[in-house]
Amino acid sequence: MVCKSVLLAFAAASAVLAAPTPAVTDTDVLQFALTLEHLEAAFYAQGVQKFDAKAFADAGFPDWVRGRFVQIGEHEAAHVKFLSGALGSAATQACEYNFPVTDPRSLAALSMSLEDVGDSAYIGAAQLVSDKGVLTDAASILSVEARHAAWVSSAVLKNQGWNGPFDSPLTPSGAFSIASLFVKSCPSSNPALPVKTFPPLTLSEAAPAHGADIGVAFTPAKGVDASGQKFVAWLNGLGVVFSSVSADGKTNVPAGLEGTVFAAVVSDMSMPSDDNMLSGFTIAQFPFGSHVDTP
Repeated sequence: MVCKSVLLAFAAASAVLAAPTPAVTDTDVLQFALTLEHLEAAFYAQGVQKFDAKAFADAGFPDWVRGRFVQIGEHEAAHVKFLSGALGSAATQACEYNFPVTDPRSLAALSMSLEDVGDSAYIGAAQLVSDKGVLTDAASILSVEARHAAWVSSAVLKNQGWNGPFDSPLTPSGAFSIASLFVKSCPSSNPALPVKTFPPLTLSEAAPAHGADIGVAFTPAKGVDASGQKFVAWLNGLGVVFSSVSADGKTNVPAGLEGTVFAAVVSDMSMPSDDNMLSGFTIAQFPFGSHVDTP
């Protein structure tokens, strides 16, 4: 079962990374990828240091779970080393992070969410890469991130090992809106990232039922008029489903959402982008059993 407190924590912090740049180059994409890998590497390094084998056993996990998290941390550290080497003097440096993890179970829940974000970030950034060699290297990392997410979801949390036949792409700004919530501060020397910042979004339920009326809350960015019609865009695979937001901040959860779903408030019923997003993304979980069709 996914830890609700971890998912709701996605709306508990502010973005503090570098400001957006006007054009996206392969270097920009690699710097953004390295920013995410630094975060993941720090998450696992801190997590396995904070919780020893006894803590995992007390949480009801067999001893191999912590060992696998150690291995995942080694993978993320290898990604950092690889991307840093590719960027040379242009490499971004690690930031200071704050992860809302209180025990091995919340560690596992946040791990799955971070791996899902990483997977979707690489998918979304693929169209921005011009060098085929860079694209191949990114695909190699992407597949590992997806394996991590599947293992945590199925072997550790005992949920499904996939969301369906397709994973959701996230734009750099979309992925950034989630990852930045765990960043306290970054070196001033770090390069600007190819993103636009958005205010965090809170859903009143982290794992809502289909058809439920739930609360939607965010504080519009300064200078942004969010008084008009608003919608929640639910990214599920390659598709997007919309639900309207009422004047009292409620929305009805659409049917058919499965697995990890990314949700953001938008100003119109088109694919979420820097042009129509009013809030950043948050994550909603819709676990499903082995006897459910996943078209």
